[in-house]
Amino acid sequence: MGRVCLHGFVSGRVQGVYYRQSTEQQAERLGVDGWVRNLADGRVEVLLEGEEDAVRELERWLCDGPADAEVSAVDVQEVPAQGITGFIVRR
Repeated sequence: MGRVCLHGFVSGRVQGVYYRQSTEQQAERLGVDGWVRNLADGRVEVLLEGEEDAVRELERWLCDGPADAEVSAVDVQEVPAQGITGFIVRR
């Protein structure tokens, strides 16, 4: 399998519940590159890039998130690879 890149948004109670930090931990565990950040409208935005199996596993994790999160929707779409290395929490 090759590399894939997903860009998307997570809605629900996903801010103030360690969603970004937990996403970073999961990405590092899976070897997925990219970033995560909070948006002013209460959503979380993500860009995930890596081997397809790992990216898809992280995409599934986004639907639940950390224990205190209440995810109502995850909307992602495949985009061209960005060539990102590493995973960061954007501020």
